Amino acid sequence: MTRAPAARAVLVSALSVTALLTATACSAEDGAAARSAASAPASTPASAASPAAEQPSPTGSAESSVLSAEQVRAALVTETDLGEPWIPTRGAATWRDGLLKATAQDADCRRLLDALYTEDLFGDPTGPHAAVTLDDAYSDAQLRYQVAAHPSAEVDRTLAWLASLPGTCERFTATTTGAGRQEARVAELPLPEVGDARAALRITLSGRTPDGADSHLTVDLAAVRVGEETITLTNGGLGEVVPEVTQAVAQFGTERLTEIRRQSRLRV
Repeated sequence: MTRAPAARAVLVSALSVTALLTATACSAEDGAAARSAASAPASTPASAASPAAEQPSPTGSAESSVLSAEQVRAALVTETDLGEPWIPTRGAATWRDGLLKATAQDADCRRLLDALYTEDLFGDPTGPHAAVTLDDAYSDAQLRYQVAAHPSAEVDRTLAWLASLPGTCERFTATTTGAGRQEARVAELPLPEVGDARAALRITLSGRTPDGADSHLTVDLAAVRVGEETITLTNGGLGEVVPEVTQAVAQFGTERLTEIRRQSRLRV
């Protein structure tokens, strides 16, 4: 099935971002409260909630973030923003344990694989953070979107490291727990000039499954820092993963977060 509807849905959302941001910023707290009330019950796994609010790390200080927990939740991009074919997640993607639980000889490549599997690029946040996971109902791709407070200097160092990986990990062998050896490739994924700092990669793993079938996994990893908050986005799947979707979501989300931060300063 064609992936064009997915790309169109996200790009249309990005093009109409100005109108959406105005409405979002004026009702950030109200929107967050409404979404919290409508979210999944406590017994639902955190990855399935839309959005899934997460509590600050006990080692961090919420004062390091300009935004409140409600505002961070309001900054998430959800299936309502993206439209068809995106829906709340139905659970962890089947390829996660089989292909992303992997290791490599090179330390940088191994660190990249760990970050993809754990969806933890920047470590423990220093303030409020929230996440949402969405599924593409057409292709079974999965998108994970996070907003969290992290020290800007540490984020910038990690972004510089990400930007270096197309050189150090352009091609390497990943040894997976579920699919044996996979040939990995890492390439830069250009992002719009948004936020204070940004970096993005496209990672592919190609090989054979234990039953002899060909496999090809594509994962886009993007991160954008906006002041003390950082957006982390992964978009991956065994079918076609449209890079324009990743780029548009990163732009849409960054502009939404930027506007919420601006409105927060105006209220002080």
